[in-house]
Amino acid sequence: MPPAIRDLTTDDLPAATAIYADAVLTGTASYELDPPGLDEMTARYTAITGKGYPYIAAIDETGSLLGYAYASAFRTRPAYRWLVEDSIYVAKTARGLGVGKSLLAALVSRCEALGFRQMVAVVGGASEASVAVHRSCGFSLAGRLDGTGFKHGIWLDTIFMQRPLGEAQTTKPDLSNYPGTLG
Repeated sequence: MPPAIRDLTTDDLPAATAIYADAVLTGTASYELDPPGLDEMTARYTAITGKGYPYIAAIDETGSLLGYAYASAFRTRPAYRWLVEDSIYVAKTARGLGVGKSLLAALVSRCEALGFRQMVAVVGGASEASVAVHRSCGFSLAGRLDGTGFKHGIWLDTIFMQRPLGEAQTTKPDLSNYPGTLG
């Protein structure tokens, strides 16, 4: 059974902080070396949601957080405002169960509804699982940067993937509507 997807709330932030800490300490999805605490995670959440970007949670039948995802600015210059970057983190116990794909599919849908035109994935450590999840949701390879991070005693590569949203670049965006009102 797929997880329930809903907006992440501040009540979810302690569990999200723990999921992210595990990703920082044991994985390569994030190039951070020290996991941020709850105060920093709360500040990041507030900054992202305060700009209208979606920040969502995958919840199991008991209400436990299985993972979370959000969209944020890929770059902050105004011409980039129709392009978002996705971030997805899944609890160690929920990996391989389709949680990441459920989160990504929901995030894509929400970003399309908001008027974004492209989504980029920056896959740290060139994770095969992350590449497969993104590919299953319509992303294609956009590039690879070799040796971009050094973590866990090894050099890590970064893969860029891209997915068009809505009408993509086939029409002009509505400058009077979000995200055209950003910046």
